[in-house]
Amino acid sequence: MAKPAAGWIPLFKKRFVLFVVVILSVSTVFVCFIRGASAPCDPPRNGLAAAVDRAKLPRHSDVDVGARKNPLGFMRTKLVLLVSHELSLSGGPLLLMELAFLLRTVGSRVVWITYPKSEETNEVTYSLEHKMLNRGVQVISAKGQEVIDTALKADLVILNTAVAGKWLDAVLKERVPQVLPKILWWIHEMRGHYFKLEYVKHLPFVAGAMIDSHTTAEYWKNRTRDRLKIQMPETYVVHLGNSKELMEVAEDSVARRVLREHIRESLGVRSGDLLFAIINSVSRGKGQDLFLHSFHESLKLIQEQKLQVPSMHAVIVGSDMNAQTKFETELRDFVLKRGIQDRVHFVNKTLAVAPYLAAIDVLVQNSQARGECFGRITIEAMAFKLPVLGTSAGGTTEIVVNGSTGFLHPVGKEGVILLAKNMVKLATHVERRLTMGKKGYERVKERFMEHHMAERIALVLKEVLNKSAAHSHS
Repeated sequence: MAKPAAGWIPLFKKRFVLFVVVILSVSTVFVCFIRGASAPCDPPRNGLAAAVDRAKLPRHSDVDVGARKNPLGFMRTKLVLLVSHELSLSGGPLLLMELAFLLRTVGSRVVWITYPKSEETNEVTYSLEHKMLNRGVQVISAKGQEVIDTALKADLVILNTAVAGKWLDAVLKERVPQVLPKILWWIHEMRGHYFKLEYVKHLPFVAGAMIDSHTTAEYWKNRTRDRLKIQMPETYVVHLGNSKELMEVAEDSVARRVLREHIRESLGVRSGDLLFAIINSVSRGKGQDLFLHSFHESLKLIQEQKLQVPSMHAVIVGSDMNAQTKFETELRDFVLKRGIQDRVHFVNKTLAVAPYLAAIDVLVQNSQARGECFGRITIEAMAFKLPVLGTSAGGTTEIVVNGSTGFLHPVGKEGVILLAKNMVKLATHVERRLTMGKKGYERVKERFMEHHMAERIALVLKEVLNKSAAHSHS
């Protein structure tokens, strides 16, 4: 079986600092893959990382200028309380942290709490808390009088994920009605077990809900009405955007070439080989098993049709044999039984996604059931001019244009053969692959950039603040 690839190592090139900024920055898809939800990774803490973070701290003059130019500039001096259900390297907390840094850039006063917080401080929690402190975000306990006073004084309270709703009754108690009118509830989930009244019973009374895709918003509207007999508040759909740091690497041909060479060397594949990759937490819901079935079928199709294509490889980024899950064992057993261990590469969980996006040729987004709420890795791959083969479910259908920026296939076993055929299409038609990648990049530039996301969020925050102000005066 192919050895897990080594993690990112320093490349002493003229753009080294740029690489470090990207690789050490926190992004939604810098996935720390956890057992089922999120397991700790060991992000680097060293002098260079600290120096990079310090260099990115906004000066007062920068804040003044940024606030005037930034669509979020009206948030200057506003007090915002952010409530996360965990502090990890999974999607929800990272998105909330990204918003915290955007708000700090324009001079907002930002306070972060995690509820419930683990009693044991691990490496991930320590690193992320200090990253926030270095950016001027105040981190306080989720319990006690200080957080109650902060919630009452805050101009805006943002609950991140449905589970964060538990904090309201557990901590605020009789003060909940005073805080509800200034709450924006940011929801990222589509799994059924989040639809519990104990989590979201206050949802109808908050100022608004913000959701990452129209598909997810419609699902929540129907599910809360039919199952929980409650109504959603005013709901805003906000598609996400790529960070400036990631775009800088994606648009830097030297950076991409150096990263591509390094990762391919670590995987033991040649420069001309064709790499299909799935970059996600290793779990049944993300569809790595069906991806491997499709990959195996694509190899059979190529052999049966005697097609001339480059040597094809499958890369699974997000492996964690330390967890020894039954699902990961099944994946590795499948590879061995099919005799494709020389073509399948398991890459350990990593903070560094950009190098793998530079190294591969096609991204496979194979999330099952209702699909991804949005799927940040999809727009990041498109920034690297990669075509995307995705399931026709969830927010992926709002990102990938079928036949233009990639191909969509059904979820479940029904999608296995079609995904395999789509792999063969891209393997045999180089021009189509390149054209799809270019169109994906153009689509990202048109609608999935950080400034697009800031503009969309700004419109939501303005409305929520106005509602809160009107309520306080009534």
